[in-house]
Parts: sequence; C-alpha cells; structure tokens
Amino acid sequence: MRINRVLSLVLVLAAGLPAAATADGSKFAHLSGNPDLRSASAIVLDSEGNIIFGKDVDTVRSIASITKLMTAMVVLDAQLDLDEQLTITSADRDLIRMTGSRLAVGATLTRRELLLLALMSSENRAATALGRTYPGGMDAFVAKMNEKARSLGMNSSRFSDPAGLHTENLSTASDLARMIAAAKTYPLITQSTTTLKQEVRPFSRRGPLNFANTNRLLKNADWDIELSKTGYIHEAGRCLVMRANIEGEEISIVLLNSFGKLTPYGDSNRLRKWMLASS
Repeated sequence: MRINRVLSLVLVLAAGLPAAATADGSKFAHLSGNPDLRSASAIVLDSEGNIIFGKDVDTVRSIASITKLMTAMVVLDAQLDLDEQLTITSADRDLIRMTGSRLAVGATLTRRELLLLALMSSENRAATALGRTYPGGMDAFVAKMNEKARSLGMNSSRFSDPAGLHTENLSTASDLARMIAAAKTYPLITQSTTTLKQEVRPFSRRGPLNFANTNRLLKNADWDIELSKTGYIHEAGRCLVMRANIEGEEISIVLLNSFGKLTPYGDSNRLRKWMLASS
C-alpha cells in the first residue's frame, strides 16, 4: 500500500499536477480542491516531508536571494569566528545588477551581523563579503556551496555566487524543500530570518543604520513563521520560502517565479486558507 501511494505521488509530480499528501498522520493529509496559486512552481510539505501540494516541483529556475540560505549554511559549517570584524570593500559591490547598498566601502561589522543582514534584509554586499572572506576566497566558497547542495541531494541545483545575483543560481521547488529542511536545523538561521528589524553601527563616526526583514508576512498575526527568505531578480521573478506553524503542524512552503511584488504573499495566504478550509 505504501509503495502504491509513493508511486502515485511520483507520477502526479512528474506531470506537474497538484498533489495531496500521502501520510494519513498529517493534519492536512486529505485536502481537496486546488489553492489556485499564481507562482509558476510551488511545493508544500508537512512536518515529516510528505507533499501536501505540488506544482512544477522539478522545473529548474533561477532562485535569486533564496541562495543566501545556502550561503549561511556554508559559513556556519566552516565554524568561522562569528565575532570577527569584516570590512566591506569595492570587491563586494554589485556589478551585475548594479543594486545599491547602505553598506558603503569601509563599513565594518562582525561576521554574525553580516550574516543577519544577508538573511533578514537580503543585503547583497553582506552576503558577498561573507563569501569573499571565506578560507580560499570566493571560488572556494562557491565550490563549497555546490558541494553542500550535492550532500543534501539537491541534484538539480547549482550555485554561482553567495548573494544570488547571478541568473545561474538555479534550483527546483523540490530541491529547495530539502534546503529548508537543512536550514531549519541552524538556530542562527531561523533566528536571523525571522528577525523583524536590526540596528547596526558599521561606521565609527556616523549614526546607526536600521534594516528590516523583507518578508511582510512576519508582521501578520495570522502567521507563525519559523524560517523565511525572499528573493527577486528579473529572471527569477518573486520567490519566497518559509517554514511556518499552521494549526500546530510545521509546514514547509516554496514559491518560485511569482509575477508581481505581492504575489508570493497572496499565494501564501491562499495556501493557508485552502489548508484550513479543507482540513
């Protein structure tokens, strides 16, 4: 019986169609209907990794700043000194998208603070500086990102830079579900990605800078979010991954290539409403 359920699920996913969970123990095991998501790819899993909903889960897409979750794991795996002071240099500027940053050249923060800003506020220079200061430099860091992906079974994924600026940061919804499962085991990642705002002082002779979380759902009382990351470049569309507690069950959500700034949040709310109405 178990084999038949798994085989049926594989066939459904291969067709890119919505899939219901196969585990009877899940609160959301017998959902009906369709949440009508606008995101091009989506996957929703229960706390044990059973698929509640799937849509084009194996289509390879650019993932933009979702990349920064992998960046954080590689930094933390290396057990580098999180209190070491790192200084932003001209090498950390974004020459691909030409995005700006309030972390001007000369800004100095601890590795821990740069990690927080990269995850919480999706700060590109912070993420790039983390890769640049890795033992062996940027090439070694990117190689380690891809090595980590392979170790997690993310066989359709590829990483090209720590900030997610390159189009060649690629993955699938199903691979990113694996990445969420790994990332949630790092307390500093869960803490950083759910921090609403943070004040830092990168310049000794200037006032503080305030940064905010890029996920607006963290301010929504209906949501209990345990891990979060947004992403956007033109080629990737709007992306959002989360680990959230819904009716007492931990749910993983991956939404890729959403059209429109608010679409990932709308899809998240549609998902939650559909799950609660059908459970």
